[in-house]
Amino acid sequence: MVNQVDLINVNIHLGEFSMKSILIKLLIAIPVIYLALLVGLWSSVNDSRPMLSLLDMLRSDSATEIINFSSDEEKSSKPKPKPNKDRNPYYGDLHVHTKHSFDAYIFGVTATPNDAYRYAKGEGIMHPMGYEMKLQEPLDFYSVTDHGFFMGMLNAWADTSTDISQKDFAKPFHDLNEIENITPESAGPRSALFSTILGGTITEPYSDFSPSVLKAWLTKNTQAALRSFDYEIHKSAWEDVAKAANEHNDPGHFTTFIGYEFTTSTNIEGGNLHRNVIFNSSKAPIRPWTRIDSINPEDLWTWQDKLRDKGVDTVSIPHNPNGSNGQMFEMETFYSDPINREYAEKRMRNEPIVEVTQVKGTSETHPLLSPDDEWADFEIMDVRVGSRPPTYSKPSGSYVREAYLNGLTLEFTKQGNPYKFGLIGSSDTHTGAGAFDESNYWSKVGILDGDPENRGSAPLTPENIQRMDDYMRAFNQPRSTVSLEQGEYANTGFTQWGASGLAAVWAEENTRDSIFKAFKRKETFATTGTRIAVRFFGGFNLSSIDLNSEMLVSQAYQNGVTMGSDLVGDGDKTPEFIVWAQRDKNGAALQRVQIIKGWIDAAGRTHEKVYDVVCSDGLQVDLITNRCPDNGAKVNINDCSITQNTGSSELKAKWIDPDFDNETKSFYYARVLENPTCRWSTWDAISRGFKPREDLHDTIQERAWSSPIWYIPPASDVDVVPLGGTVRMINLST
Repeated sequence: MVNQVDLINVNIHLGEFSMKSILIKLLIAIPVIYLALLVGLWSSVNDSRPMLSLLDMLRSDSATEIINFSSDEEKSSKPKPKPNKDRNPYYGDLHVHTKHSFDAYIFGVTATPNDAYRYAKGEGIMHPMGYEMKLQEPLDFYSVTDHGFFMGMLNAWADTSTDISQKDFAKPFHDLNEIENITPESAGPRSALFSTILGGTITEPYSDFSPSVLKAWLTKNTQAALRSFDYEIHKSAWEDVAKAANEHNDPGHFTTFIGYEFTTSTNIEGGNLHRNVIFNSSKAPIRPWTRIDSINPEDLWTWQDKLRDKGVDTVSIPHNPNGSNGQMFEMETFYSDPINREYAEKRMRNEPIVEVTQVKGTSETHPLLSPDDEWADFEIMDVRVGSRPPTYSKPSGSYVREAYLNGLTLEFTKQGNPYKFGLIGSSDTHTGAGAFDESNYWSKVGILDGDPENRGSAPLTPENIQRMDDYMRAFNQPRSTVSLEQGEYANTGFTQWGASGLAAVWAEENTRDSIFKAFKRKETFATTGTRIAVRFFGGFNLSSIDLNSEMLVSQAYQNGVTMGSDLVGDGDKTPEFIVWAQRDKNGAALQRVQIIKGWIDAAGRTHEKVYDVVCSDGLQVDLITNRCPDNGAKVNINDCSITQNTGSSELKAKWIDPDFDNETKSFYYARVLENPTCRWSTWDAISRGFKPREDLHDTIQERAWSSPIWYIPPASDVDVVPLGGTVRMINLST
């Protein structure tokens, strides 16, 4: 079964359209072509659109052409709060899909970008299965990030009023999401459409001499060469995404960002290399840069640099490195060249943050990479995104903690560090509405996983076993069901998905500019959906700060650095760290705060260690094991009630690394753990009157991760020059 329906592993790029071959043919036929273009009489017999004139051919469709999507929509009449120099925590989601994403639409999602923003602001919207999706409390910021690739095309195929819907390949999709067709029984036929028809259709180009191919080549807009693609519809969908963001942006109260997903993968074994691209402006390109332009993320960064030169700043945010098969954080470039400082600086300039948790699992670390970390086995999705049948994803190169360590190695070998990124979470919902609450979970892909039976958390009724077999066969799943004690369960793989996560920032105010600046300086943290707040500071002059003082935060900013920063060594001084975590008022109490350290020794070997630094309930860290004692928090699996009066509402501590070496490059980040609570699959089971599946975790510990602080040893022969989130070491002796 395909666990990830948000990727079709087709490697479309310029070479696959044989542009060199086309050019040769055009040069041979240039007199004919020239005359035909002048009179506008040359058209493809398979193209139902109006004939293309010379003007049409030469009109720019450049992905660097900037337009303003600003809206005159009236904003809130409430006064804008004053900025807080000590910064506030803001929570949001930067990974949201609506009907404009091909995979969302094919599985019954008709929510618009406007619906998604209404949901983020606290309104209820409808799930394709007919129930309401609503947040416990509104979010602070949100971005609809529909797939740039094929944006808007599926609903155009389904809409019989469009010209493109009349082409043969579109007919199986007609009226796909009319109300009468959105049923659980349609999951099988929809899966077949997704697996068998869609993949072949979207890759089929026009013939070499089609005007559409010529236009694609002349304008460097390769997607225009596809038979299944209508550029005007694509631009209209992108305009809808961008304008909805601007219409709902309410500075001081609710922030939106124009965004989209760059959905790419490697040529080899389909390693996931997906990124979300977020714009800090009401301005954006006329179209998004997609995998059809290039499957190489390095080309995406080049495009981002070009936009920045035109005054439009962006960040791209890698997600699901856990499904990259070791290719998200490699020790070489996309085309297997050695990493150098130019590459490192370019990557960090454009990718200062990474999405560490979402519905498709957590990418902090893996038990095979961190065998001494008791909390490493957390919401692990170990298969490759989009693989059919599900195929194991190699852990090495796929998780952020190892990437941090590899970055130290690359610095050690003078290649630069492309992995000095901060952390966020997000949902990757494909319903327009993130399901962050374990007790109220609707998964992500519409009718495909919108009820407990389909996602495998409750046994199938007898009448649904055959239906499950039918739709799983479309995904090349060897076994559609699995027999357990309480009956037959869907073997969909959705049981590995999680109710996660949220992006969080520390910013002066709830505005685009302020929150975007937090992205760039990496003063960000990730949560699994809970609204834990975590502060993390490091410095050499923090010892005098009173942890109970109202001036704690302002003094920490003045005397140290915060998460996402470099801490440059000061002689033989030992740094001190301050960590402060506060619980989510709607979540469980806090159990412990940990600091994870990674470092590289003089021989170039990397190491990691987990330290508990503050415990709940007044308990003390064991100085030998570096662990808190058990606080006694329990979960009643029969009704998901939890032990009362255990855990803490906040945890605060100063900490000095007992193993600190001032000549050793290292990084530190905080991990905050709540008391255990029921996992979503347990909530699903008991809501249907069953015990939880015996092969799944009954409980989880919701958590938050800060971005790291990097310690850089003092050195007389180097100068440290910050370059947009990375560090370049300049040897002064040469």
